Amino acid sequence: MIRLSKSIVGEKELNAVSKVILEDGYLGMGSEVEKFEFELSSYLKVPSKSVVCVNSGTSALHIAVESLVEKGGEVLVPSFTYISSFQAISAAGAIPVSCDVYDDTFSIDLEDAQKRLSNKTRAIMVVHYASNPANIQRIYEFAKKNKIRVIEDAAHAFGCEYKGKKIGHFGDVICFSFDGIKNITSGEGGAIVTRDSDVLDKVKDKRLLSVEKDSDKRYLGKRSWDFDVKMQGYRYHMSNIFAAIGRVQLKRLDSEFAPKRIELFNKYKEILSNNPKIIFQKIEEECYVIPHICPIRILDGNRDKLKQLLEENSISTGLHYKPNHLLSFYKTDYILPITEKLFSEIITLPLHPGLTISQVERISDVINNYLNK
Repeated sequence: MIRLSKSIVGEKELNAVSKVILEDGYLGMGSEVEKFEFELSSYLKVPSKSVVCVNSGTSALHIAVESLVEKGGEVLVPSFTYISSFQAISAAGAIPVSCDVYDDTFSIDLEDAQKRLSNKTRAIMVVHYASNPANIQRIYEFAKKNKIRVIEDAAHAFGCEYKGKKIGHFGDVICFSFDGIKNITSGEGGAIVTRDSDVLDKVKDKRLLSVEKDSDKRYLGKRSWDFDVKMQGYRYHMSNIFAAIGRVQLKRLDSEFAPKRIELFNKYKEILSNNPKIIFQKIEEECYVIPHICPIRILDGNRDKLKQLLEENSISTGLHYKPNHLLSFYKTDYILPITEKLFSEIITLPLHPGLTISQVERISDVINNYLNK
């Protein structure tokens, strides 16, 4: 079976974890997390205290929303995203407002979002679907005009760029995921990046049960014993073990993972883009994308049969994602036509650094042979 996605870890990650276990012996949040945060800030070229690591991308989104939006406040968010975006908003006591997307970039439709603004709207959550930071400049202009905050769900987009600047280098509040199959992994993990000092103070405390200023002690391998708590907090901190994996992965991104992902994606485009029954996501010229997934649209109602055929040929595929406004918990009384159309056409092809060019050629041949019949 050709896998849809795969964690690419090896001896260097093993040695880093072994060092934490055998030499350090402090497995919780400590100096390794502080070093990872510093190295992330250096990579993104942001101030050294602007990065806060947590135990998942969803945790990052949750406490980011909770730090910006009061209970009952509304957050505009594309329905065409993974459930974690919506769960993070509702977990914070805020209300996710489902919006449609553009049919070319798959990013939030700002004209549709404009219609859904209310006096309770406090933020817009941007989802960089398939690593594509599309329309990011227009989104910030939209937010400024309407006096709302921007939370970037950049779970797919670590290492990507807009106009030569890394996602996370600029913007309001940016959330990354480092789970097992992302552009880099820390096993499980995530990060919040912002220059807003008030948000930084809140998320640093919230990840440690809101024990005030506990992060500084944890970096030294110590605990707070006499402390105060003034807000709801969570056990969302990253462990030294996860940080050790992440530090190695960060070093491998630009030299190893990014070139391979781009090479594989470009090979898919080379073989498949001339097929009239296939549409690729539009990538703007200003964007440098390290593709986390490879979604394509299959036209003329052929998607489901093609998916079945690929599975029969030992090729795993995905459907990224079922629209959230169709789920019982977030169901709307209005339709989102582009989102619903995309979900009926999208199929996600295998893409990870463990894949080979010959496997991409095989997958592409199966697709073309079927669609050209």
